[in-house]
Amino acid sequence: MLCKSDHPVHDLRSALALLQSLPGEFVSTDTEVDPEAELSGVYRYVGAGGTCMRPTRKGGPVMMFNKVKGFPGFKVVIGLVGSRKRVGHLLGCAPERLGHILKEAVQHPVAPVEVGQDKAQCQEVVHYASDPSFDLRTLLPAPTNTEEDAGPYITMGMCYASDPETGESDITIHRLCVQSRDELSMWLTPGRHIDAFRQKAEAAGKPLPISISIGVDPAIEIAACFEPPTTPLGFDELNVAGAIRGRPVELSRCLTIPARAIAHAEVVIEGELLPNVRVREDQNTDTGKAMPEFPGYTGESKDALPVIKVKAITHRRNPILQTTVGPGEEHVNLAGIPTEASILDMVDRAMPGKLLNVFAHSSGGGKFLAVLQFKKSAPVDEGRQRQAALLAFSAFPELKHVILVDEDVDIFDTDDVLWAMQTRYQGDVSTVFIPGVRCHPLDPSQIPAFSPSIRQAGSSCKTIFDCTVPFDLKSHFERSKFKEVDVKRFLPDFE
Repeated sequence: MLCKSDHPVHDLRSALALLQSLPGEFVSTDTEVDPEAELSGVYRYVGAGGTCMRPTRKGGPVMMFNKVKGFPGFKVVIGLVGSRKRVGHLLGCAPERLGHILKEAVQHPVAPVEVGQDKAQCQEVVHYASDPSFDLRTLLPAPTNTEEDAGPYITMGMCYASDPETGESDITIHRLCVQSRDELSMWLTPGRHIDAFRQKAEAAGKPLPISISIGVDPAIEIAACFEPPTTPLGFDELNVAGAIRGRPVELSRCLTIPARAIAHAEVVIEGELLPNVRVREDQNTDTGKAMPEFPGYTGESKDALPVIKVKAITHRRNPILQTTVGPGEEHVNLAGIPTEASILDMVDRAMPGKLLNVFAHSSGGGKFLAVLQFKKSAPVDEGRQRQAALLAFSAFPELKHVILVDEDVDIFDTDDVLWAMQTRYQGDVSTVFIPGVRCHPLDPSQIPAFSPSIRQAGSSCKTIFDCTVPFDLKSHFERSKFKEVDVKRFLPDFE
């Protein structure tokens, strides 16, 4: 069942209001914070989790910084979708069912609508790049997550652009580094739809208009992370966000470019991707590094990235800039829950009712590792669990490892998954290797020096770990059964 249209969350501020009403989900500070490395350094301890450097905290609250050094008009919030439980609150869904609700949303799209300027909250304050005092570096408190970052980064910008030939639109999140007073570099990993739009525009010698909406309804942020084949070229992921909410996403016309942005966004950057213009990502710092990425390592800076020429910044009054640390639980949920939905959808089409659930595990940043809960009901189901794993690789090409478990294993409990591996897995018969397959470019082990099976950087040996019991042996692997009791009779406050 999709989210009801009367759910209280409809933008960032209503999301924060909901979280403030829930115990342990929101904290704020009036102590001034430096956006250069300090802000992320604080949140690493408070609630980053995921693949972030230890010590860190999983499931910590969202955090609001009310005073940001050098930016008296701005607040910065971090960790909005940093726990699966919190995402459940924000989307009105049980945490373990999030993949299912997103699968249903893809199947029942609700198209966005354009609203008039009177509803464009994102345009309450306007800064034009033509103004001599305009400067991205002093207008927006974009953080550097570590002291070796290439520069300040916009990490939670919803990049929205349209195909210059068909007019079809796409929204995604990309790595955006502030390069000058009115320029951003943009890293587009291969296969992204906005890059296909950019290439078409560049081939015609024209710029590609693009809006970057920051601080929006979290349903939009998660929907924006769907990838092909679930959302093919020409599929606007805002349709998914509309379906989650049961009402269309509202868009407003940009002021300086022929494009649209999220009407309720806290901040919007309007600009154009310039044709045949490239910039070195770390040109201002020469660190050789970009920023921390989801696998837990700092990515290398790129030598030649496309450039966005900024035309204007618009924002709400008393704006809130939203950011993320990179290798944290927030990325796990942003990328992982759509991954779960994509796998559920593809496998269910092939073998309805067999794949009970999927968890895009935190250790893989929501991308590299998926745990599949599969139910074998008859002898003919033996082997179908491995077919489901193969379909998972097709549903999400950046997936590297699949762990298969039976229906009695809690896929969200790593101890339970590893228990299945210790007692229901034999390496020589339970492992399937698929070498020489393209994966995600940020996996640092994908180099020939690491493995002789890798002929070119960027390939991986994808692996299936089949930790399911052979059907004819199921009676030998029944878990100990305990008596069902009402714990609250003994501990009334037990949760």
